[in-house]
Amino acid sequence: MDEISPERQWRVPASLPAAKLAGAVLLVALGLLFADGDPVRLALAVLAAAALAGWAVRDLIAPVRLAVDPAGLTVIRGFAGRRLLPWPTIEAITVDRRPRLGLTSEVLEIDAGESLHLFSRYDLGTTPEEVAAELRAARPVT
Repeated sequence: MDEISPERQWRVPASLPAAKLAGAVLLVALGLLFADGDPVRLALAVLAAAALAGWAVRDLIAPVRLAVDPAGLTVIRGFAGRRLLPWPTIEAITVDRRPRLGLTSEVLEIDAGESLHLFSRYDLGTTPEEVAAELRAARPVT
């Protein structure tokens, strides 16, 4: 009989940081192509590329955004830190759905009393609804 893993993790899909880094390279290339000797245009392109590359580096340094184990939930904090939310501090696990421009976005919300943690499909690598169901099932009965 297979034993259920005591910890489950959700992470950023591997293709996402690669796409962000490719976008950063593309921005620099476009900046060089269309700058026409204007240092401001080139500086703006490099600045935007640096921000996008920094975002990609975060995905590479801390790809795991959410983990669950018997002690509680571990969430990302800041650029690449971690924070353990013990089960008793978690007040609600919900999925917020909002229609925008003909599309519906879903965000996993973890309400831990004094803090609210939000995760999109791109943070989790799967739908927020699936993760919410797993988290509710993993939560110990009090």
